[in-house]
Amino acid sequence: MSSTFHQSAFQPVQPDPHWTGILECSAVEVFGIMLGVELAAFSGSADEHRGEQTAMVGLAGALCGMVTIRCSSTTAGRLASLMLGDDAASNPSMTGDALGELCNMVAGNFKSKVSTLADHCMLSMPTVIWGEHYVMQTVQSHELFEVVLSFDGEPVWFSIVIHT
Repeated sequence: MSSTFHQSAFQPVQPDPHWTGILECSAVEVFGIMLGVELAAFSGSADEHRGEQTAMVGLAGALCGMVTIRCSSTTAGRLASLMLGDDAASNPSMTGDALGELCNMVAGNFKSKVSTLADHCMLSMPTVIWGEHYVMQTVQSHELFEVVLSFDGEPVWFSIVIHT
């Protein structure tokens, strides 16, 4: 293991209220560059919508937690088609890969914007969950940063859950 990530080589980073704005900026940048789409603030009630696909990327080092992207299966298919071609929407494996990679890029972009994290926080491989009837429960106390953005009028949830 690199000395950069050795326990004594870094100071834990405390959550900052500005991280919601940084997360939003990261999501907008990644979706703009990778998919050529503009995300905007979601104006409706996100509670009325389902998010059947969730991609997660773990954070470890100076910050422990995870970054997630959640959206409907239809939205995930449209995002995958933009990223990988039209056939991706009908291939669950490709849809999951695309959503996982988008989450990985948003997490990396976020991490690079917080100078105390850039070299002191590792990202895990992405994990994707399909289904709408699950609960994410953390075993430790946590802090949540979340933003809901609109892609073609549908909500996409971006969050960072930090173990404190």
